[in-house]
Amino acid sequence: MSRHEPMPLDDRTRRWTLWSTGACLLPLLLQLPPQLAGGIAASAVAVTALSWRRPMPGLLRLLIALALIALVVGLSRFAVGRDTGCALLAAMLAVKPAETFTLRDGRSLMGFALFAPFATFLLDQGPLTLTLGLIAVLLVLATLQRMAELESGDVRQEGPRRRLVGIARLLAVGLPVALAAFWLFPRVSSPMWGIPERAMARTGLSDRMSPGDWIDLMTDDTPALRVRFFGQAPATSQMYWRGPVLWNFDGRTWTQLRWRPGEAQTLVEPGPTRWDYEMEVEPTDGRQLVALDLPLERPPGTTLDPDHALQTFRPLTSISRWRVQSAPPTRYEAQLPPAVRRLALSLPEGFNPRTVALARQWRAEAGGNDAAIVDRALAWIRGEFAYTLDTPLLGRHTVDEFLFDQKAGFCEHFSSSFVVLMRAAGIPARVVTGYTGGYRNPLGDYWLVRRSDAHAWAEVWLRGRGWVRVDPTAAVAPERIYDTLDSRALGATGLQGVRSLFDVSDWVRRGWNDFVVSFDAQRQQRMLSPLGVEQLDWRTLITLLVGAITLGLLWMVWFSRRSERERDPVLRAWHRLGRRYRRFGLERGPSEAAGHWVSRVAAARPDLAAELGVLSQRFSDWRYAGAETGGRSARALAKALRAHRPPATSPGERR
Repeated sequence: MSRHEPMPLDDRTRRWTLWSTGACLLPLLLQLPPQLAGGIAASAVAVTALSWRRPMPGLLRLLIALALIALVVGLSRFAVGRDTGCALLAAMLAVKPAETFTLRDGRSLMGFALFAPFATFLLDQGPLTLTLGLIAVLLVLATLQRMAELESGDVRQEGPRRRLVGIARLLAVGLPVALAAFWLFPRVSSPMWGIPERAMARTGLSDRMSPGDWIDLMTDDTPALRVRFFGQAPATSQMYWRGPVLWNFDGRTWTQLRWRPGEAQTLVEPGPTRWDYEMEVEPTDGRQLVALDLPLERPPGTTLDPDHALQTFRPLTSISRWRVQSAPPTRYEAQLPPAVRRLALSLPEGFNPRTVALARQWRAEAGGNDAAIVDRALAWIRGEFAYTLDTPLLGRHTVDEFLFDQKAGFCEHFSSSFVVLMRAAGIPARVVTGYTGGYRNPLGDYWLVRRSDAHAWAEVWLRGRGWVRVDPTAAVAPERIYDTLDSRALGATGLQGVRSLFDVSDWVRRGWNDFVVSFDAQRQQRMLSPLGVEQLDWRTLITLLVGAITLGLLWMVWFSRRSERERDPVLRAWHRLGRRYRRFGLERGPSEAAGHWVSRVAAARPDLAAELGVLSQRFSDWRYAGAETGGRSARALAKALRAHRPPATSPGERR
């Protein structure tokens, strides 16, 4: 081979390279939309298969790369964000193995592949992401070690397990310093650099609602929030987690009202029941926050609209915690201002004529009894309607088609149609969105609300009572409203083991969020309080950090020296045996043969010759003959070498 000719990768090293690349790509694919992750994974497999024996044609590589870029850009709707950049990184990494045949190519691929697990942390910081990322880093380092051995011409014939254990030892050297820096470094209240928003937005509550918009949200079983109550928790049927309130209707889409800053709060008379709780809210990239109906006051960092919808000052781009107090109202805005009444009765012209005609008929028959009209509408829904997520797309007159033709849908259809019917009958009404119910995890004594628990209901204004919650969906499907999907499915016979596994998994994730993902200055103070640190300032933190790093460096020195010792227990015992003769001036030399050393010891100390000669012969048989005579094990030999202790004086001198 020419001196300047690139060294080719052997098959085994190339397999290590490809497996390491796949391990780096896996955690990133798990955070991308399924159709995009599937396309990238299929492309990676195809590229690897087509280029295993010979390089792929450049035109074919270009076409695959352009197709993946088009897929990423199309699914992100030409928006730029964190997930778009990460998806493009994954797409390029899937094509990169097509040109990996030399040692230089392999090292380039390994350096590029390491960006994938690091980029994954921009999208998710969970324990699974960390575990998969660490496995990927271990494989990459082991592959780079094998490449270095290949270049030097001294490839060690080690199994994958032993090679990975050796790399893990190297990572363990710096682990204490890394942990000290994480737990003790002074925390700041805001990020030190900006991170672009996500282009492929997470499913979550929105400030608008149209027919069919909630399908993705209703089928998303990922957690939305976890709630810990201080005191008694409400019944599941009372868990209405209030989110955006929708007022404006254009015939198809409901939107949230943009209240003017500083507008006066509506008058609420809370009931005697109080709920005090803390919410751990998963990121949504929006500013919509929920609270039990109704929040008594806004928590710091939020605004409370006159319709008691909470919004945060900053987008919810990471896990956050909010302490809230709520109480069910006895009367809620008993006096309705004329401007608010007009807003709560407004309907667009030219839409849903059959619904408007029916509402006017009911008004004529009921007179001034608004409650009778509400009860009549609920009885109609209870008797003739069905709950289903499998619904066709509605046309121009969405409410007419649902109430008179389709008569089947989910909360989005029920709440919208009910409010339009009430407004047409002259009853002020609005749509409220949020979540309902929850699942209690007995391990952590907290409640889990998932995105699939998203719900929309109605509020109507009744004289003397003010705004009253009416849930038309509950009239036809109460089991869907008050129970989560998990609490029904996991409670079935034979699935208790699955339920326990789910409880443990989510409890671990909550603990991870508490101690790692949302670790802030307040949590840092609580962690150090048992150590007697009552007032935490930067001087105290720097002192603790320097002390911890010093201990970590001492650990690194000790561990490194310990790792340099001989790994084989027989060789380690043999070397220690030689050092025991140092006090007699008879220590074995580094290159001295065992037989020569025994002869030298016998000349100076004849009393030690017999036992040392036997041990030396056993060691030589093990070392050079491949095994001991008589079938004695290496463990027994190491034990015998460790047990040998030469006496300070010979028997004649002792007499």
